[in-house]
Amino acid sequence: MKQETCARIRENPQFEQLVRSRSRLSWTLSLIVLVLFFGLILTVAFNPQLMGQRLGGEASAFTLGVAVIFTLFVFFWVLTALYVRRANTEFDDLTRRILADATREA
Repeated sequence: MKQETCARIRENPQFEQLVRSRSRLSWTLSLIVLVLFFGLILTVAFNPQLMGQRLGGEASAFTLGVAVIFTLFVFFWVLTALYVRRANTEFDDLTRRILADATREA
């Protein structure tokens, strides 16, 4: 890609919008994951009895810790799917428009 085209892309206001939107989404999702993950770690460290409680009584093999970890695993997959869906729709469309504007001006 020519330097002029790269400069036109960087000067495009839609490029700034794309960078801001992607950054905001990625930082938000990262913060959610970190808070939940470290919350789990801190709960295990400072209140292990809570995570060791059996679900469904003494006869149950499942503990609250297992249920929480499984729930977090599924939730993190959902967050990943959310990011991929948004990247493949909104961000890709915006990228195509930016590239079309930059190459049309060439």
